[in-house]
Amino acid sequence: MSRRSRRSRRGFTLMEVLLVMSILVILGGTAMLFFARVQKNAMIDAAKTQIAQYKTVVEVYRMEVGSLPADQDGLEALRAAPASLVNPAKWRGPYLDRELTLDPWDMPYVYQQVSVDAFQIASYGPDKTQGTDDDIVN
Repeated sequence: MSRRSRRSRRGFTLMEVLLVMSILVILGGTAMLFFARVQKNAMIDAAKTQIAQYKTVVEVYRMEVGSLPADQDGLEALRAAPASLVNPAKWRGPYLDRELTLDPWDMPYVYQQVSVDAFQIASYGPDKTQGTDDDIVN
């Protein structure tokens, strides 16, 4: 073979380069979709865990005070004695030693007293809209 024909065979053709680039783009896109799904599930799990922790602290509040926090007091009743307490001497808080955290989507958790003996703590999820399928409720 001549020197000239060996030189012309050393590089890649345009078709080979485009094929490799296409494969890399497809693999990168697939990895990004997988990562996005894993991240969404991790955020949902984090919200469920935080709601469970708040639920436990509200139960301690109920045992000591004798009632659930009122809707207007919300989860703040765990940090400071609410003015609406019938017997403020029963409040032995603060029941949380840190600030209330936001949900993974940077929204506050929503506390609601459903009845005298029942409550719920919720996060409105990724869409930040109440009453949709992605809401996370205890």
